[in-house]
Amino acid sequence: VVGNLIGAATVDIVPRVAGRLEAVTVRLGDRVTTGQPLAQVDDREIREQVNQSKANLEVNRATVVARENDLKVAESVLTRARASYEGGLLSKQGLEDAEARYNSAVSQVTVAKAQLQSTQARLGELEINLANTTVRSPLDGVVGRRNLDPGAFAGTNTAVLSVVSIGTVRLVANLIEKDFRRITQGADAVVDVDAFPGEQFRGHVARVAPVFDPATRTATMEIEVPNPGYRLKPGMYATAKILTQPVADAVQVPREAVIDTGTRQIAFVADATGHFTSRNVHTGLIGDDDTIQIIDGLVPGETVVT
Repeated sequence: VVGNLIGAATVDIVPRVAGRLEAVTVRLGDRVTTGQPLAQVDDREIREQVNQSKANLEVNRATVVARENDLKVAESVLTRARASYEGGLLSKQGLEDAEARYNSAVSQVTVAKAQLQSTQARLGELEINLANTTVRSPLDGVVGRRNLDPGAFAGTNTAVLSVVSIGTVRLVANLIEKDFRRITQGADAVVDVDAFPGEQFRGHVARVAPVFDPATRTATMEIEVPNPGYRLKPGMYATAKILTQPVADAVQVPREAVIDTGTRQIAFVADATGHFTSRNVHTGLIGDDDTIQIIDGLVPGETVVT
């Protein structure tokens, strides 16, 4: 099968906070790791908002303390008012006034604590936004594209960079109907690329689509190839040979030793006198080393013409 190599994953790096880029710390082709800072968005405005929120938080905390002190005073007053009322020294109206002041103090404490929680939540949100001004890589890989430079404005839907994970690459190929049943997930594959002639890369069939494209009558297949040295690049044209059926002790000859006449397959075999005569052969599977299986017509040890 033939196809193109793609990365294991390709991610467009988009800032979570819109703003002007202060720095872009990587360039095209640089290797990056998960969590590495890639760009920095101007954060001065958010820092000021964080500082303001921290100041408001201190005010809210002081307000809570003050309201709790008021509540203690109102509770003490209410306790004395109840004792006086039971002793006949205070009217019912006076007791109700003390209870009203106590309930009001309780409400004010509740409001102050709610304002404190609201400010804490707002501060947490601003701190998250501040952290998001540093744009980090979500995966290990290489920078496949750099779209913006420092000074440019980046929105929350603007891709600053593109990072491609190529520790493993995938060969995406189309599988025709007659070969579909021969391919199993996990089957070994040998991949050749034009950039490295004569060199082979080992991989395996990772997945095969369960449906066929009605227009092409093919199913998509992905072959994963380990790429620890990052030598294989997405976009390279590649050819893969897939082991579909292992056969032990197969009789085999070089593929160029078999001639297909259109009606039969023949091989030229040397006899004892050194002359060569044609012989009909029946071929089987093709090996990954440019050999072909001979099911019948030849026996091991015979000399054939290539």
